[in-house]
Amino acid sequence: MSINGFYLSPHPPIIIPEVGRGEENKIADTINSLNEVSKDIAKKSPDTIIVITPHGTMFRDAVALTFCDSVSGSFKDFGAGSVSMKLSIDKELTDKIYQTSISQKIPVVMADNSLLSRYHRSTVLDHGAIVPLYFVNKNYTNYRLVHITYAPIDDIELYKFGMIISKSVDELGRNAVFIASGDLSHRLKEEGPYSYSPNGEKFDREFLNDLKKGSVEDTFSIDKSVIQDAGECARRSVLILLGAFDGKKFKGNLLSYEGPFGVGYGVMKFDVTSKGTSILEILEKNRKHRYEEKLNSMDPYVRLARENLTNYLTTGKPISKLPDYVTHEMKNSKRAVFVSLKKYGELRGCIGTLLPTANSVAEEIIRNSIEAGINDPRFIQVNKSELTDIIFSVDVLTTPEICTKKDLSPKKYGVIVESKGKTGVLLPDLEGVDTVDKQLSIALKKGNINPHEKYTIERFKVVRHIE
Repeated sequence: MSINGFYLSPHPPIIIPEVGRGEENKIADTINSLNEVSKDIAKKSPDTIIVITPHGTMFRDAVALTFCDSVSGSFKDFGAGSVSMKLSIDKELTDKIYQTSISQKIPVVMADNSLLSRYHRSTVLDHGAIVPLYFVNKNYTNYRLVHITYAPIDDIELYKFGMIISKSVDELGRNAVFIASGDLSHRLKEEGPYSYSPNGEKFDREFLNDLKKGSVEDTFSIDKSVIQDAGECARRSVLILLGAFDGKKFKGNLLSYEGPFGVGYGVMKFDVTSKGTSILEILEKNRKHRYEEKLNSMDPYVRLARENLTNYLTTGKPISKLPDYVTHEMKNSKRAVFVSLKKYGELRGCIGTLLPTANSVAEEIIRNSIEAGINDPRFIQVNKSELTDIIFSVDVLTTPEICTKKDLSPKKYGVIVESKGKTGVLLPDLEGVDTVDKQLSIALKKGNINPHEKYTIERFKVVRHIE
């Protein structure tokens, strides 16, 4: 036996009548498509349904496999506690996936109550799983569940994890189906969950077209900035699903796509068309090629930051010799430098100095790129596997100057506030920081300074270098 059905399912709670209270009628095509998926699954009569969700207890650095006898959940958080379900976990298959992943060095954790209690959590069936299973249960209930919450780890590792799922199913002889749960862009409209971005529509179109073609390579090659702007939660679920397809050719049948609430809801059924060969090696070569192209065309400031942190995470040491691309200015000028790391639009580390501490800008970058990746107290240490998903920026500062509030401009100037030895710093031109009052408020909070205390203000400009 094997995985005999593959599906992409959205998970909007509003689609459940007890939650939507009529609003679900605005996504009637999605409802009809999920009912069609339910009937298709019932025909296959699977022993086990594997669900990948973004909304279980998520770990930053490891995929979480729910491990208990049974797991339950409801829509009480959405005002419909009467809609609930309790499902048995396929513990044998879950354990098989876990053990194989560990042996192949894929980061996973067994999310049982013993582990989750350390984080004041417990095993629960989240809405990312309940919504698609709500429709499945209309026509079929004789199954056990493998419940997996993905992690924001390397794309290739997610793909390999999907390969492990498929292999584990085969070795245990399960008749299984696979549901990749996730919504597409959340930025289709201004009134959506996030502000509108044209890249939201672009992502949904490219992503679904690539899946319809059965093109794994194209799906992996979608521009990172488009992904970041889209604000989606389906892509990683699908990367795992694609890994489960490795060695097979397939096509995606798009049953419906809607976005009336500013969020893209795509329902897709995948069909295996023939046997193929593994493309894991191709994906790894493509990634290496894209990375080398990116490095060769990169601004020298951010290239030095990236290559130095990469070298440190690989060897435990900073680079020992300045590369040829380092400019005369970087070698011979002394400036304060901030190095910032962002992953999928979220800050992943930022360390800098307000005045020069080294003999050159290049040396400041070498020092602070490691500090941003390793020693920012707000974050766990960056893992080498994350680097392909991290965007580096390097801000070179002018000398700070004393000023007053009226001299500030959050787009033009960064700000330093100081009181009784406490200091707060905020760089300029940050997303969402569009007033002086907000800029000062954040800087004071960062410095643990009471806004009613007396404090001094300094401003500075930056030259920002970004990938």
